[in-house]
Amino acid sequence: MSMINIKGYDFKQIAIRDSYNRRALQYKNKIIGYLKVFGLTEDDMDIPLESITIRKAQASASWYMWNEHLFFSYNRSTKFVENLAMVAQVIKYFIDLLSEDKITQEEFLKLFVEDNDIIEQRKNAREILGVEESSTDFETMHKNYKNLSKEHHPDMPNGNTEKFKKINSAHKILKRELN
Repeated sequence: MSMINIKGYDFKQIAIRDSYNRRALQYKNKIIGYLKVFGLTEDDMDIPLESITIRKAQASASWYMWNEHLFFSYNRSTKFVENLAMVAQVIKYFIDLLSEDKITQEEFLKLFVEDNDIIEQRKNAREILGVEESSTDFETMHKNYKNLSKEHHPDMPNGNTEKFKKINSAHKILKRELN
């Protein structure tokens, strides 16, 4: 089983071979259960389910805790259900670290705090860097970032400060998501 580095920690890649819709619902319910430990209700969480969970699609969980909007998404697997399984695994891991006092509340917040419109920001960032909406290839994004930032750098003859700022912002958004 392959390992994937997420937020500086290694996780086992989960492969699901059957009962995709049922398993997706199970993973959603697991995430709800993990977050209920903090006294959250289902109204405090948003964990969207795809209607066809065998298709490739991003999985995400969003919740409100300690007056912050927390969010985590995953899109590197070939199936939505596997992406949701990774979301569940990552959230559980960091909740366990928090409950065992191995990380602080502030460290936990840093891992998951996001803007309410982060999915739209990521979509726009991919568009700015000239990659497909579903791309998770950070090396290609970084290469495009380098080329675009050189082209639009304010010190260059055809430089554009505003465009340069947008390119940098897009790179930061995607770097946070994919590294």
